[in-house]
Amino acid sequence: MLKAVIVEDEEAGRTTLQNYLNKYCPDVRIDALCDSVATGKTAIETYRPDIVFLDVEMPFGNGFDLLEQIEEINFETVFVTAYSEYAIKALNFSASYYILKPIDIDELIAAVDKIKVEKEKEDLASHSKILLDNIKNSNKQLHKIVLPLLDGFEVIQVKDIIYCKAEDNFTMFFLENGTKHLISRTLKYYEELLKDFDFVRTHKSYMINIHHVKRYKKGKGGILIMSNDSEVDVSAQRKNDVLKYF
Repeated sequence: MLKAVIVEDEEAGRTTLQNYLNKYCPDVRIDALCDSVATGKTAIETYRPDIVFLDVEMPFGNGFDLLEQIEEINFETVFVTAYSEYAIKALNFSASYYILKPIDIDELIAAVDKIKVEKEKEDLASHSKILLDNIKNSNKQLHKIVLPLLDGFEVIQVKDIIYCKAEDNFTMFFLENGTKHLISRTLKYYEELLKDFDFVRTHKSYMINIHHVKRYKKGKGGILIMSNDSEVDVSAQRKNDVLKYF
């Protein structure tokens, strides 16, 4: 049985989520319903839940503010949010669980099931801690990103990514330590996620971290020599976009 706390400022939202969990997630026991950051903090410290369902935007502080006030985050967080580009990008970076309002029952069940499996395997990642570290860190290259793997996940810093290559509907990550990871997300997905972190698409098949570029060789589009001595193609259409960084 997973112990849960719901933190949501709107009574209708709390009631709806409570009813959905009671009906569709029988392995979840709700110990507290909270309407603010302050009451949420008290409930978390009192009940020590396995899951906190947390509204991102609330009066007098948001969900991130609440997490910053918890000394030890030893629970998983499912963020409940209306669409916000900033919030969704931050959550995707840390692989945190989130559900968009209005709540989709299938998404709710999927999030709970994933957390249940992780708990049974004693493999709970501190996604919320990674999220908070990223929010606090002004140096974007030091932000951490969670890469989902077939047998779990890997947490890496953005600065350690040299470049990414499209492999059909997958993306291959080439890291500074010489390792490679094939991730079941498209390059387009990671282009959107990393475009504000000094990454640029050089070609339909490549995206590079500009901090790992050693040299540019002229050509119709050209070729970039990366820090691991790999050669990355630059398409003629993207040449100007790439060169403006240098």
